[in-house]
Amino acid sequence: MRALLVRGMLAGLIAAVLAALFAYAVGEPPVNAAIGLEEAAAHASGEHSHEEELVSRGVQSTLGLLTAVGVYGIAIGGLLAIAFALVYGRLGSLRPGPTATLLTGAAFVVVVLVPFLKYPANPPAVGQPDTIGERTGLYFGFIALSLAFAVAAAAAGRQVALRSGAAAGAIAGGAVYLVPAALTARLMPVINEVPEDFPATTLWDFRIASLGTQVVLWTVLGVTFGLLARRALTAPAAGPPVSLAR
Repeated sequence: MRALLVRGMLAGLIAAVLAALFAYAVGEPPVNAAIGLEEAAAHASGEHSHEEELVSRGVQSTLGLLTAVGVYGIAIGGLLAIAFALVYGRLGSLRPGPTATLLTGAAFVVVVLVPFLKYPANPPAVGQPDTIGERTGLYFGFIALSLAFAVAAAAAGRQVALRSGAAAGAIAGGAVYLVPAALTARLMPVINEVPEDFPATTLWDFRIASLGTQVVLWTVLGVTFGLLARRALTAPAAGPPVSLAR
C-alpha cells in the first residue's frame, strides 16, 4: 500500500506540472482579459483600490499556479492510489494499467465533469461577493452527492455483473448513477451571475481552459499511475501479479 501511495503522489505531481503548464498557456489569457474588464469597470464607477497586493499578479500566474495545482495533483494522486488498492482484483481480470485508467476516468466524470456541467467555473469579474459562500457550498454539495451516487452505482453494478455479466453490470451501474445525478442537477438551484455585457468569448475561453486543465491533469495522472502501478505489482522479483482484493 505504501508503495502504491508514493507512486500515486508522484504521478499526481507529474500530472500537476503538465496541467499547470497548460493552464498558464491556455488559461492565463482569458484570466488577464477578465481582470482587465474588472479594473475597467471599477475605474468607470469611480471605485479605486489603493491597497497594495500581498502577492503580485506575476507570482500568482506562475509560482502560485504551480503550487496550487501541485498540491491538488498530489492529493488526487494519493486518493487515486487508495481507491486503486481497494478495487484492484475486484474488476475481473483487468491488469493494473487498465484498472487505473478505468478508475481515473470514472473519478473524472464523477468529481469533475458532472459537477462542472451544473456549476461551471467563472473568471474574475463574474459572480457577486455576497454569494460566494452559497456558490461554494452548492458546488461541493453537488460533488458529495455525485460521489454518493457513484458508490451506490458501483455496488449495484457489481451485484448485477455477478448475476448477468459485466455488460449488464455496467449498464445497471450507469443507470443508477445517471438518473439521480440528472434529477439532482435539475432540482438544485441555478446560479447565473454573468453580467449581460461580459464578453461571451472570454467566458467561453476561460471555461474551456478550466476544464482542459482538469482533463490534462486526470489523463496524465491515470496513464502515469497505471504505468507505475504495473511496475510495482508485476515486477519479476515480486513473482506473480499481486491482488489487493480481500
